[in-house]
Amino acid sequence: MLPSPALDSLHSIQRSAPTEPGIAATCKRQAVPFTCDAQPAELRIAGFTPLTTVDFPGELAAVVFCQGCPWQCRYCHNAHLLADEGREPIGWDQIRAFLEQRRGLLDGVVFSGGEPTVQGELATAMAEVKALGFKVGLHTGGPAPERLARLLPWLDWVGLDIKALPEDYPAITGVAGSGERAWASLHQLLAAGVALEVRTTLMPGWRFAEDLRPLMDGLAAAGVTRYVLQAMRAATARDPAIAVAGDVSPPAAAIDYGTARFADFGVRGA
Repeated sequence: MLPSPALDSLHSIQRSAPTEPGIAATCKRQAVPFTCDAQPAELRIAGFTPLTTVDFPGELAAVVFCQGCPWQCRYCHNAHLLADEGREPIGWDQIRAFLEQRRGLLDGVVFSGGEPTVQGELATAMAEVKALGFKVGLHTGGPAPERLARLLPWLDWVGLDIKALPEDYPAITGVAGSGERAWASLHQLLAAGVALEVRTTLMPGWRFAEDLRPLMDGLAAAGVTRYVLQAMRAATARDPAIAVAGDVSPPAAAIDYGTARFADFGVRGA
């Protein structure tokens, strides 16, 4: 989230930043089915990190945290971002003015959340970021494959959360059909050839043979090459019922199997 000194400097930047020339022409050239008249000023932003070295692999980036998510994942560590409206929104014009002053200093901008893809204004915000000369990254759970398709022309890298096999999603997200939508997003990104990291956060009670190995086999068969297993942190989990289980780290068998199964395998948070 945005530290107070950075927030002060962000607010001090001129809010009436001019529209970058060439955005409309770029939208037309990309021939994607979204309206370039959508206003990024309406993007619901809950937080902003002016510099990160970990959220966009190999790049110095800023992170825009979008408000709202259609799922209620039990281990979510950003539960305050789930509601459609936040308590202290940040204006897109502030973000854009900040980025204008960081040309040549930052490599990219990551849109995270919450779930960025549920906001119709995201595509135009990404177009503005690209017009400023930055790379665009996205963190998503893939709940809206039809909207994700419209974002593909702008994306340089995606971190996609695949939570389980499709049939096991409702027990995590609380939403029927969520797994099918997430896996449709996965296949879409693989087909598009976008640089992709797939990651899975472990659930309490998961076993290697019954849960993790079938999931890893399915991802490898789909064509995933970069895969990360993420530890679950009980202290930040949204659902107290799973928080009592304590932290959940990848078992050694899963680490060994992932190392053998994927060209680029990692463990995060363990």
